[in-house]
Amino acid sequence: MSDMIKCVVWDLDNTIWDGILSEDENVSLKPWVGEMLDTLDQRGIIHSIASRNNQADALRKLKELSIDQYFLYPQIHWGDKSESIQAIQQKLNIAIGCIAFIDDQPAERHEVQMKLPDVYCLDAEEYETMIAHARFIPEKITEDAKMRRLLYQQEQVRAEEEEKFGGNNIEFLRSLQMELLVTMADEEDLARAEELTLRTNQLNATGKTYDYNTLAEFIRSDRFSLCLCELKDRFGSYGKIGLVLLNNTAEDIHIEMMLFSCRVISRGIGTAMICFLNNKAGATGRRLTANFRDTGRNRNMFMTYAMAGFQDTAVMQDDCRLLVMGPDGRSELPPYLTLLDQTKI
Repeated sequence: MSDMIKCVVWDLDNTIWDGILSEDENVSLKPWVGEMLDTLDQRGIIHSIASRNNQADALRKLKELSIDQYFLYPQIHWGDKSESIQAIQQKLNIAIGCIAFIDDQPAERHEVQMKLPDVYCLDAEEYETMIAHARFIPEKITEDAKMRRLLYQQEQVRAEEEEKFGGNNIEFLRSLQMELLVTMADEEDLARAEELTLRTNQLNATGKTYDYNTLAEFIRSDRFSLCLCELKDRFGSYGKIGLVLLNNTAEDIHIEMMLFSCRVISRGIGTAMICFLNNKAGATGRRLTANFRDTGRNRNMFMTYAMAGFQDTAVMQDDCRLLVMGPDGRSELPPYLTLLDQTKI
């Protein structure tokens, strides 16, 4: 199954608007484009721009048309569209196969398709039907999805603050005053939990997904614990950014699944959760173990496990490698983060 689209990258001339801006400033927004931008935004799909134009003129026109707020990391210059899309993908930190590109020019679409074959390319004439395509319709739309653009915009502010910050990385992270709230997932959290498993690739330790009904079974089980993580700092909430499924036995706390949104990849949240769970295991005289399955996208999670002290046993179970926390496993939380425990592990 093809990946759900997470970002639509728009051309401008004869795509977002009718006309060519450099030839006539009186371009007009194409029919239904404003409504489409808003509808996809409410579904949690991000918008950006790859356009050959004068940046200042294009940004001014977008503001004049009252749609400038929808576009994150717009790439407006005279370079190749494929380079623009790669820049957007890196800024958003999403898989390239989750991006759709819409342009009226066959040559531009061909250039992108040749260099980035996983990008879903659309003729601008198809823009009105795009909204009904299955890849643009999440099965469930959560509150986190509706806030996704705002969350990315907050992240842009954080990045700008980091760039201006004079100290080292740890000092900057400490200045954010981060709090990680760990709770037991309940029925109201299931839609977001399912969304996290479906959308998370880079920071998913097994790459496995779970549907709503399966997750519901986990939260009703005495054997399993489904934990949800929400991260906040002085700029606001990152939303519910992590999910951990634990299999509890008399001997072990076993991490069946651990995943985090790519938006927190640089915040050390995986390390914090492992330290938290290692302390829980130690306090009850149990081992901490974990599953890992290499998907080709999630090597960051293996490094997180290894650096926290997990050792690879070379044992396979349920098509995953079994990891066991070593005697020198990390137990101290990162010094820049406060963890609030509301679990029953």
